[in-house]
Amino acid sequence: MLPQNTGVAAAFILYLGGMMFIGVLFYRRMNTLSDYILGSRSLGAWVASLSAEASDMSGWLMLGLPGYAYVAGINAGWIALGLIVGTYVNWKFIACRLRSYTQVAQDSLTVPDYLQNRFHDHSRILRIGSSAFILIFFLVYTASGFVASGKLFHTVFGLSYFGALLLGASVVIFYTFLGGFMAVCWTDFVQGVLMFFAILIVPVTAIALLGGPVRTGALIASVNQHLLNPFTAADGSRLSPVAILSLMAWGLGYFGQPHILVRFMAIKSVHHVSAARQIAMIWVILTLGAAVAVGLVGRVFLPTDLSGTATETVFIIMSSRIFYSFIAGIILSGILAAIMSTASAQLLVTASAISQDLYKEFFRPAATEKELLRVSRWAVIIVALVAIMLALNPDNMVLDLVAYAWAGFGATFGPVIVLSLFW
Repeated sequence: MLPQNTGVAAAFILYLGGMMFIGVLFYRRMNTLSDYILGSRSLGAWVASLSAEASDMSGWLMLGLPGYAYVAGINAGWIALGLIVGTYVNWKFIACRLRSYTQVAQDSLTVPDYLQNRFHDHSRILRIGSSAFILIFFLVYTASGFVASGKLFHTVFGLSYFGALLLGASVVIFYTFLGGFMAVCWTDFVQGVLMFFAILIVPVTAIALLGGPVRTGALIASVNQHLLNPFTAADGSRLSPVAILSLMAWGLGYFGQPHILVRFMAIKSVHHVSAARQIAMIWVILTLGAAVAVGLVGRVFLPTDLSGTATETVFIIMSSRIFYSFIAGIILSGILAAIMSTASAQLLVTASAISQDLYKEFFRPAATEKELLRVSRWAVIIVALVAIMLALNPDNMVLDLVAYAWAGFGATFGPVIVLSLFW
């Protein structure tokens, strides 16, 4: 438990209340299934870009990646570089075409919907298979977010892991259940801004307190000089080209992430994509670089070494040592923002697969819009409860869970999405 919890709690309450208010605000604007799961394709460049990137990064940005950099050193930058390249390629070559193709393909609302319409799959095998994979991998992915939220509340407030898990999950469920896609995207926008400043201010301030970049680098080298060599592991062994490519291969997963692809589908016009791409790239480059810096600087800023799953709390502990009370709460809310932005996006995509691709397609083809809205909302709750069950083990590593789901989606949807747009 961190000291001076009153101010931190006040900041958390303010943040959580704001997210819930957005959910209530959009509740009465959800009149059709298209409104609820795709926002009637009305996202502007700023909201589309920050929503895509915030929902992309998850708690992994502030827990998993800094934790890996804390252990492995600057070679964690290979993961960051792969993600930067993947983000650019995704926005440059996928976004415009997917926005156009999904509208032409019978105004497809979901990725399974699009694949069936694009390939004229009358057997509906594509819809069934892709919906099943979305359910499987997003359960694991959402569970990783809930694990991260549980660790955050447990570390900050000393709550039991189970109580912390329920607290974080309940807020995500609340605003996703009520406000649908637009609530999720607007909360993502706010969360993306908060994440940006939170992840930047911590390493910059820590480096200043340590005496500047040169002094900080010297301190890190005195602990372990291999931490500053991108071509060696922390134990001094050389990284093979295969190992480096494996780290960078995270970027290949972008083409198959449904929670990112639906942001491309929902952007107002293809003419907004260029501006959105520029905003997204600035955000991604700076935040990923800062996340690696947090882990590196944490090795010399913190008085005691972290080990095991505790390495993923390096950002939390550094924030609490640098800032106090309310300001620390604002910074730590950035972790909540990272977690919630991704979890809510994943819940909504999964609920969409259940209501649009399974329920409507196979059980109730004549279902009314109100009925489908109701099914979508209940699907959010059911999926969240299953994800909570998967997240009950506090020893789960966030990075491992994300890696499993990320690779699963990349391998499942990446090739078929690319082929559907260019073949």
